[in-house]
Amino acid sequence: MTTLITILALLFAALFILVTLAEKYGSRDTEKTAKLSRYIIPLMIALVAAQVIKFVFFPDGF
Repeated sequence: MTTLITILALLFAALFILVTLAEKYGSRDTEKTAKLSRYIIPLMIALVAAQVIKFVFFPDGF
């Protein structure tokens, strides 16, 4: 249980640091953001498809 709490604490700390740095040094270019955002939905669909294939054909894991 201690390990789980340690991992969660480290993840939240890393998330806090990354969000802080992204806000400070992140780009405010909306054109670049729009170009990148059109890839998100197809990548999410590919991820879900890969997970379904893994679940169906490799139920025991690799």
